[in-house]
Amino acid sequence: MVRADGADDGVCAVTRSTDLRQHARLLHQAHDARLQGTRPTTPLRRVVTRSWDRVLSYGVAPDGRSLEDPAAPDVVERRRAESPIASVLPQLRASLTAVAEDAEHIMVVTAADGFVLWREGAVRVGRLADSLGFMPGADWTEASVGTNAIGTALAEHASVQLFSAEHFVRAQHPWTCTASPIHDPRTGEMLGVVDLSGPAPTVHPTTVALVHTAVRLAETGLWGAHESRLEGLRAVAAPMLARTAGPALVVDDHGWVAAATGLAPRERVGVPRAGEAMLVHGLGACLPDRVPGGWLLRPSDAAGPGRTRLRLDLDAEPAGAVVEGTEVWRHALSRRHLQILALLMRAGSHGMDAAAISRVLYDDGAHLVTVRAELSRLRRVLGGLIAARPYRIAPGVEVLAPTPQDEARLFGPGNATPLQPWP
Repeated sequence: MVRADGADDGVCAVTRSTDLRQHARLLHQAHDARLQGTRPTTPLRRVVTRSWDRVLSYGVAPDGRSLEDPAAPDVVERRRAESPIASVLPQLRASLTAVAEDAEHIMVVTAADGFVLWREGAVRVGRLADSLGFMPGADWTEASVGTNAIGTALAEHASVQLFSAEHFVRAQHPWTCTASPIHDPRTGEMLGVVDLSGPAPTVHPTTVALVHTAVRLAETGLWGAHESRLEGLRAVAAPMLARTAGPALVVDDHGWVAAATGLAPRERVGVPRAGEAMLVHGLGACLPDRVPGGWLLRPSDAAGPGRTRLRLDLDAEPAGAVVEGTEVWRHALSRRHLQILALLMRAGSHGMDAAAISRVLYDDGAHLVTVRAELSRLRRVLGGLIAARPYRIAPGVEVLAPTPQDEARLFGPGNATPLQPWP
């Protein structure tokens, strides 16, 4: 869909050639029409329409200005100390704060629940943000303050740029904002959102790339810290594995493999939990043993690893995956994770890359970050049963592929995945 200003329906709210005054006027007319129940003459981007639908269902008032008081300073400090983003805040500042000050913007970082953790940048814009209640300790979700880049990025799990009357609450119409989620690269968990906000006339499409790049650099920093911790765990693991008879792994608290002996290399297994047996592909049933900084995994069955079989069980409550080895293991999964697993089971040894999965789930190949985050969370549950590059069921795992009826239940009637392997 092409809008009146010539921009496509992507992340950017405008193009370099957009007439900002005219576009803002058309957006105000579309905003008024939607609230009056008439059809807007100017088509809105789909991300805006979806957000307005959500906001209306929450009962947010377009003229509302009253917000709950922000959290107390001691609560803000505690939340900051608890946030993994704190460790990469210097990188975000180096990438964005100076730019924000020069461009009359503020940089804002929130937690995954929309709680505003940090705000810094242009002083004048900060005072304007104060008048909105846009300050540390505030709740900046859609349910609290309507359509905004932070809340909408949290809801959409994707980068978002908004301009003028694309915001639902009128008090935010003088603003533009660009936000991108930041994820824990170990687990795929969304940690929060990084945002640049400022006066509407300062909107620019390159801000999207700027924020996205800053977030990717911060995630690289998080991954670097993870690799350093794994390296420290390897020093612990080496003498331990040298004394271990038979196959074994040493993994961190998130299931990432630091060292292995007696079996093929792998990146990750499921997440170990104290006192809970787990099935590891190639090892069989294991009872995790705590070691400094991680876990030692080795077969608990003297007979050694047996066959591993994977199938879906959609009739269970809740539905999930069934892994059969020396024992039977059931893992409850979300509908989205069941859909991804069904795709990989159909794909066979060829597997699928993130773009192919995105095209099936979202009708486009652009949701790469979202797909990779979902796969990381799924691998946290199923561990070595799912291989990467491309994503596929690990070699040696016997798969009972879902039936067309199962696929119809997961994807909707008429939307079952092809019965032949994916190319």
